[in-house]
Amino acid sequence: MLKKKDIIENIKTLFYALIIAIIIRSLIIQPFYIPSSSMEPSLLVGDRIFVTKYSYGYSKHSFPFSPPIFKGRILSNKPERGDIVVFKTPADNRTDYIKRLIGLPGDQVQFLDSNLYINNSEVVKSRLSSSDKIYCGTYDLDVYTFEENLPNGIKHKSVYLKNFPYDNSDPFVVPDDHYFFLGDNRDCSKDSRFLSSVGYVHKDNLVGKAQFIFFSSDKSIGNIFSFWKWNKSLRFKRFLKKII
Repeated sequence: MLKKKDIIENIKTLFYALIIAIIIRSLIIQPFYIPSSSMEPSLLVGDRIFVTKYSYGYSKHSFPFSPPIFKGRILSNKPERGDIVVFKTPADNRTDYIKRLIGLPGDQVQFLDSNLYINNSEVVKSRLSSSDKIYCGTYDLDVYTFEENLPNGIKHKSVYLKNFPYDNSDPFVVPDDHYFFLGDNRDCSKDSRFLSSVGYVHKDNLVGKAQFIFFSSDKSIGNIFSFWKWNKSLRFKRFLKKII
């Protein structure tokens, strides 16, 4: 039978473990789950990723429940174009979104004839496939897969609908201290193009940089407890995969 002193020591141990976990989660690294297809093919539904919290410094959104313990960012580092970033959506400052950073402060971003332009220069893209399927919610979409080459030399995959893709937009001019984000699944992503729900993201809303996938499974085949389906449901090739 446990003595009162032993019970107190066990409670202390649990308390210290909780404090250490909060510190690691807030200051170093935090896991996230990918619930939607907006970042396919880079990130798939069911991917579990690690995000480094120190990459861009710290704001109140670095901590659980975003406590107003200080204003602005401290130990701040600027993100780079092409980074995949977790941020709090400006609509409510609570919901976590993950998208690719496309526009920096002062940039002009626009779509013309389904082509992405940054500061009036077309982003070079080369078609990798002419017949792919990709998810958008519960629907399969016929898409083209491209490799885009951003102005700073970062290359990444993106997909566009074969029929009726996102065509033309007004120019988006990114305000000071804000960033413009897009999903790699260009026709199935709520991102900075939707000004009323996402729009331009203030630097204080940045949470961290996506670094690598540590686990991935396809729930449409089976959950983690369906061990007899692991050979099909677990995406072993994505384990410990660096995110680019």
